Amino acid sequence: MRNILIVTLATLLTIAALACSQPEPESVVFMAGYKPQANLPFAAAYIAQEKGYFAEQGLNVEIRHASSGEHLQLLMSGDVDFTTADAPSVLKRKSDPGLPIVAFALFGQRGQQGFLALKDSGIASPTDWEGRTFGYKVSIPPAYLAIVEAEQVDRSAVQEVRVGFDPRVLTEGQVDVLAVFKSNEPDTVRRMGFDVTLWDPADYGVPTLGLTYITREELANADSDKVERFLKATMRALEFARDNREETVEIVLKYAPEENTEHQRYMLDTELADAVSPLTDARGLGQMSPEQWQALYDHLTAHEALPKPFDYNTAFSTVFLDAIYDDGNLQWP
Repeated sequence: MRNILIVTLATLLTIAALACSQPEPESVVFMAGYKPQANLPFAAAYIAQEKGYFAEQGLNVEIRHASSGEHLQLLMSGDVDFTTADAPSVLKRKSDPGLPIVAFALFGQRGQQGFLALKDSGIASPTDWEGRTFGYKVSIPPAYLAIVEAEQVDRSAVQEVRVGFDPRVLTEGQVDVLAVFKSNEPDTVRRMGFDVTLWDPADYGVPTLGLTYITREELANADSDKVERFLKATMRALEFARDNREETVEIVLKYAPEENTEHQRYMLDTELADAVSPLTDARGLGQMSPEQWQALYDHLTAHEALPKPFDYNTAFSTVFLDAIYDDGNLQWP
């Protein structure tokens, strides 16, 4: 009996010692740039949380959602560690006011924006935009200008109006062509009972990039290990989303219980389709290249969308992606 007690005590002491040797999970705050939904950078964080990938990387991640664009301000104040932004926005914020932010993963190998018309409008190509009304959300998109130029559309024959974010301006006939978010609004309009025609700028040779993960330059430089662990967990989650779409939708709906299941599936499928390219096939999901960023920078500069010139290489870093991938294979754990 005494020997059994000794063994039991030794076992308990070993377990206690191992428990004490495990470091406490490091607290991290991730803020998605919009409400809960199946945007791919959001879904990757949801999956990493639900599947325990963050925990396996020693991270205790608090997931928040922006309600009015406050995520960049909170990132700069240090209240948020990681957030989302589309690549053109990253370049614009680096240009003016010169925010010290850096993109460390690229989800959208193609951009988020497209241009939409109702199928029964008879608008079949960009040249048909002439004599019609084009609605844009806040400012005229450079991608629209690039298509107009590439297709030799007479821009003076297009009425351009600012319309905000309600797609009903299209269904109610206030505009004939509308700038939209590809993963969301085409399906929204279809659900209103309308067939649609969608133009993707990338199909016309326009350099476009989509959503990224960003952080502060200070954090990237001072705590690269935290960035790598967050990125490794979310890139594993991105692979899961690619291979397990139905379960991914179920996980998204845990965070967005009031959203329509089919609409979330449409969003996920659309963003996953735009997340792959020859680059990601060769080097892994989330990858990006200086050539992509230069092409986007040159495109925005050519259409006067950047207030000030700057070194576009400061807007992104592939260091963290390079650290977690080996010949395109994610290194885990």
